[in-house]
Amino acid sequence: MSVKRVKPVPSNIDIAQATELLPIVEIAKQIGLGEEDLDLYGKHKAKIHLDVLDRIKDRPQGHYVDVTAITPTPLGEGKTTTTVGLSQALGAHLGKKVVTVVRQPSMGPTFGIKGGAAGGGYSQVVPMEDFNLHLTGDIHAVTVAHDLLAAAIDARILHEYYQDDEKLFGAFCPADKQGQRRFSPAMFRRLRKLGIDKADPATLTPEEKRRMFRLDIDPASITWNRVIDVNDRFLRRVKIGLGPEELGLVRETGYDISVASEIMAILALTTGMADMRERLGRMVIGTSRSGEAVSAEDLGAAGALAVLMKDAIMPNLMQTVENTPAIVHAGPFANIAHGNSSIIADQIALRLVGQDGFVVTESGFGADCGMEKFMNIKCRASGLVPNCVVIVATIRALKMHGGGPKVLAGRPLAPEYTDENLGLLGNGLPNLVAHIKNAIGFGVPVVVAVNRFTSDTDAEIEMVQQSALEAGAEDAVMSDHWAEGGAGAVALARAVIAACAKPGNFRFLYPLEWDIKKKIETIATQIYGASAVDYEPAAEAKIELYTRLGYANLPICMAKTHLSLSHNPAWKGVPTGYRLPIRDIKASVGAGFLYPLCGDMRTMPGLPTRPAFYDVDIDLKTGKVTGLF
Repeated sequence: MSVKRVKPVPSNIDIAQATELLPIVEIAKQIGLGEEDLDLYGKHKAKIHLDVLDRIKDRPQGHYVDVTAITPTPLGEGKTTTTVGLSQALGAHLGKKVVTVVRQPSMGPTFGIKGGAAGGGYSQVVPMEDFNLHLTGDIHAVTVAHDLLAAAIDARILHEYYQDDEKLFGAFCPADKQGQRRFSPAMFRRLRKLGIDKADPATLTPEEKRRMFRLDIDPASITWNRVIDVNDRFLRRVKIGLGPEELGLVRETGYDISVASEIMAILALTTGMADMRERLGRMVIGTSRSGEAVSAEDLGAAGALAVLMKDAIMPNLMQTVENTPAIVHAGPFANIAHGNSSIIADQIALRLVGQDGFVVTESGFGADCGMEKFMNIKCRASGLVPNCVVIVATIRALKMHGGGPKVLAGRPLAPEYTDENLGLLGNGLPNLVAHIKNAIGFGVPVVVAVNRFTSDTDAEIEMVQQSALEAGAEDAVMSDHWAEGGAGAVALARAVIAACAKPGNFRFLYPLEWDIKKKIETIATQIYGASAVDYEPAAEAKIELYTRLGYANLPICMAKTHLSLSHNPAWKGVPTGYRLPIRDIKASVGAGFLYPLCGDMRTMPGLPTRPAFYDVDIDLKTGKVTGLF
């Protein structure tokens, strides 16, 4: 181990900065990559070239493990910590070839209330400052690409507003010095879409010019907000077009956090550069006044977006505190997006570790959020099938689900959580049972990891283990990886190895051919425990629109709170007998899913009274970051 364990366990950043990092080229060698396969970003992080996947595409794949959790408290259940600890146990202690694959965190939560997301204690991805902040700039690329498209939308509305068809034609196909006009490459894509088989702009009829260059976007239909990667609640709703040069074209819009961008979802779900280019072009930003979908390709922006994302599509190679390889790539939220790291990272990692190796990835939030979307969305897009699901549970969260006092970030835990209380724990165990049964429903073996805290007693841990086994888990193991690193997760690693050796019978929850409502209602009743679904008028209108536009066969990405199996964050345990409200439905056609909004869902978080950034600073003598987490 490259860092010496001490007690009591220091802060995450102190542990990370005490770690003896290996040069990233040495980490790459562990999994068969040479320096020629990398773009180096300093000594300790690098991007992996996409052509690596072409070179190793015929190699056998390793075992695929997804780490998820019960319904978490606002403090989280330690999924990333467990993911890293399990990987360290497999690689550094049991001699298996292993790669950890996780998402890059948003700087919104990092500077807001949650803090960093590199893991914790002696189970972290390092350098943790780089991991939690800019890394190699992928989130910035998503932000700029997204906002370029937003700017293109409003600029197009403006220019169409004051120019007639002939002027628009002249602007889009200007004559050169010889009087010749040409179509740009992007225009040929739109010509094909419109069924216009012409290569010379001069041959377009007046009607064809109008169809080609006047998108006639309906401002009321626009679903494409701006994005920024900080928690800025005052940007949730804004008015634009207030300047004198915008000709009075004022409209209300808003900002989402960058990781909620459809472009981030595309980054996570794409399988290569050509696929990403096509997905970016398919993104729908609204409709025309005649009700036809308007895409990024129609706006002529998709090629530029792909250029902005050409480096971001390459996964980032890092390491854990025990010097095992980690790939960090993409970062969609799991409550408002599908919440999983990239398919490309998984594909590369699975081939690199080989048939006896392991890839340990994680899905955001509880199994009802990230894991359900991992199975129904990510696995459909990738064709990959998981060998095992690890469900992380904490005693404190189960007590909360049993009726314990409210848990608030930044405040001390009530005695109910720090003292043994078997009655409260027993009342909360049905939440764990529900998640186990949901995971088993996909035909994948389940292992429960009890993420140990110092106040947990042996009797409490034994109660959780017994309940998990009775619910159908292959095993339930106490894991102390936060304090002990990989050594504290060896028993968990052995349980995962055994589970991966068992045959699975993977199946999706629903076929894509079902209509939109049937798919939504299946998720609501079978995963969330709702009795039925109610659709508000906006949702009904979108179902009709998306069915008409041909999007009904897309999978469903439910946007709901992560703090309850239901849509109401205050409802703990296993709510039943309620009706799930669908407020609206939006389409991420490029990413390849529809996302219904369940109840009051925000796509831009807000800062608390005392944000985490109060503790973050820089040591002017050493240049080290302090107080990050």
